[in-house]
Amino acid sequence: MADSRKPQRRSRKIAMSPAELDQFLGTAHTCRVATVSPDGPHNTPLWFVWDGDALWLYSLVRSQRWTDLQRDPRIAVVVDAGEAYTELRGAEITGRVSVVGAAPRTGDEHHEELVAPERLFATTYLGGANFVDDGRHAWLKVVPDKIVSWDFRKVFDQPTQ
Repeated sequence: MADSRKPQRRSRKIAMSPAELDQFLGTAHTCRVATVSPDGPHNTPLWFVWDGDALWLYSLVRSQRWTDLQRDPRIAVVVDAGEAYTELRGAEITGRVSVVGAAPRTGDEHHEELVAPERLFATTYLGGANFVDDGRHAWLKVVPDKIVSWDFRKVFDQPTQ
């Protein structure tokens, strides 16, 4: 990953390296997406894929999340893992979303930028089957402005793989 973002300044001792972050985000399955609604924060779990540069969200277009992001594209996403304190690791990604392709996506159009995310999504969640649009979802791309990561296993000399 060619990362042009500034290095993490706080908690550098437990921050993931770019390679560790790519590996973590490339194998995690569920994120929590925070948006801003007129009534305040809104937070929902969602499947995602990471392509090394951007986080891709396949979101229902008739959802509060979608409505919030069309009104205000700012987003915060948390991906984390671990049960015990000594196992905790994760990343918070902040940025803005952009819609890529048709909304909703029906599969009637070819969009070159979606080839890789749809392949990753099919491999991760559909057992490698071909990706099929359902006419209810669309793709949101999050190019991170900032990523803060942590891996408490580094503090406690736990294996980081």
